[in-house]
Amino acid sequence: MSADQTSQQPDGTHQPLDSRGSNRSQRPTSAAFLEFVTSGWGDRPTSTARPGPAADFTAARRARLSAMFPGERLVVPAGTFRVRSNDTDYRFRPHSAFAHLTGLGAEHEPDAVLVLHPRPEQDGDDGADTGHDAVLYLRPLAGRDTEEFFADSRYGEFWVGARPTLEDVGVETGITTAHLDDLRDAISKDAGPDGVQVLVVPGADEAVEALVEEIRAGHQVGERDEKLAEALSELRLLKDAYEVEQLRAAVAATAEGFDKVLRNLPRAVAHRRGERVIEGTFDAHAREEGNAVGYDTIAAAGEHATTLHWTDNDGVVRPGELVLIDAGVEVDSLYTADVTRTIPVDGTFTEVQRRIYQAVLDAADAAFAVAVPGAKFRDVHAAAMEVIAARLAEWGLLPVTAEESLSPDGQQHRRWMVHGTSHHLGLDVHDCAQARREMYLDATIEPGMVFTIEPGLYFKSDDLRVPPEYRGIGVRIEDDVLVTADGNENLSAALPRRPDDVEAWMARLAASPAE
Repeated sequence: MSADQTSQQPDGTHQPLDSRGSNRSQRPTSAAFLEFVTSGWGDRPTSTARPGPAADFTAARRARLSAMFPGERLVVPAGTFRVRSNDTDYRFRPHSAFAHLTGLGAEHEPDAVLVLHPRPEQDGDDGADTGHDAVLYLRPLAGRDTEEFFADSRYGEFWVGARPTLEDVGVETGITTAHLDDLRDAISKDAGPDGVQVLVVPGADEAVEALVEEIRAGHQVGERDEKLAEALSELRLLKDAYEVEQLRAAVAATAEGFDKVLRNLPRAVAHRRGERVIEGTFDAHAREEGNAVGYDTIAAAGEHATTLHWTDNDGVVRPGELVLIDAGVEVDSLYTADVTRTIPVDGTFTEVQRRIYQAVLDAADAAFAVAVPGAKFRDVHAAAMEVIAARLAEWGLLPVTAEESLSPDGQQHRRWMVHGTSHHLGLDVHDCAQARREMYLDATIEPGMVFTIEPGLYFKSDDLRVPPEYRGIGVRIEDDVLVTADGNENLSAALPRRPDDVEAWMARLAASPAE
C-alpha cells in the first residue's frame, strides 16, 4: 500500500497531518449522542469566588508599571500550553510577569492576556498622564451545550475540569475581565504608527506577539518591548509583604522536604540509583505541599557534587561520601525557595570533608555580614571570595598569593568556584534576570530584596592541582536571605548549617526514619 493510500480518509480525500491525532478516537458523532451528552445536567454550584490575598498588592504593582509607560498599551500574556510529546502537554505555568501582575498562580490561566489600556485624556486635562485601565482577557468556561465541553481534550470540562468564569476571575483578581475573542479588537483600537503604541512582553506567547506585530503594521518598536520586559523584571527586585509571606511558606515547606530526604536516606543508600530516591522523595513532597519543585532537584552524591547543575540524579549514594542536595518547593502562588545542603551520607564528616565544608561555611558567613542595606550587591560575592581565596592559599592550592588571585588579572581561585555567590529569588528561581546591570549586580542593597547566598568548592576527581584526598568532593551551602531595615534574615535558618549541627540533625532524624 502506498503512502498516499494510507493518508486517505473514508471518503477518499487526503487527511491532513494535523488532524491525524484523532485517528485513535472512538467518540461517537451521531445526532442522538450529541443531544444526549449535552443535556440533562444540573445547575452549576453557586460561586464561592472571593478576592484573592494578592489582589491589593497586584493593583499597586500595576500602578507602578503604568507610571513607567504613559500613553502606551501594555500586553502581558500568560502564555499557552507547551507540548511535552505529541498531544501531551506539560502542566501549565503562567509567565512570571503575568502572575506578578494578576496574582494568578498554579495552572491559571492558559492563553489569558492582561492588557493595560491607556486612559484617554478627558476635556480639561492638562496633558498629564491619566494612567491605565487593566483588562484580563480569558478563555471562559464553555457551556455544556458546546462541543468543547465533552470533546476538547486540552480545554474541555470533561477532560480537565471546569474553567473559571469571567466573573469569578474578576472577583479573585479585582481586574475587569473580558472574553479572549475580544482581544484583537481591544488592542487594535487607535493603534498604529501614528496612534497608541502597543508593547508586548517578548517570549511569553508567540501567537500574541504575532498579533501585536500585525497590529503595529511593521512599525518597529522592539526596543520598547525590551523596555517593558526590563521594567517587569525590575518591578520584582523589592518584594512586598505578600511576596515575603509566600517566600517564607516556600522555604518552610522546603525545610520539611529536607527532613523527609534525610529520614529516607537509608533507602537511597540501598538503591542502585540512590540519587533518584533523594530526588523522588523531595519532589513528591513538593507536589504534596506546594505546586511542584521550583527547578529540577539536584541530588549529587560523591563526584557528581562537583558538577554544578547535576540533574541526571542516576548515581549511587555511598557511605563515606558527601551528597549535595539543591532543592526548592514552589508554592501555589509560584514563589519558590532555593536551598542547598551538603551532608555526609553516613552522618559524620571526615577530617578533609569537614575542612572543606567549614571553608564554604565561613565564606557564606562573610557574605551574610555584608548583605545589608547600603552595601553593593557585588559586595556579597566579593566577601565570600576573600574567604575562599584565603583558604585555598592556606592549603597550598593557589600558584599565587590570595591577594594576587583576588585581583582582576588573577582569579585563579575561581577554578574551584566558577559560579556567582548570589542571585535574586522570587517567582523565578533566578528572579529579576532581565533587570539592568546597574539595578542588579551594581545595585545598592535595599530592604525587601530577597536573594541567595551560596558559595561552594568543587574538586573534580581528575583535578591534578589538588591533593588526592580532596578529589571528588563538592560542597555548597545555600540559604535564602531577606534584607531588612537593620540587616538581614536567613529565611532558611531552620536547616542546620554548622558541621556539628548537621551531624546532630542527621542523628536526630536517623532515630525517626521514614515509614
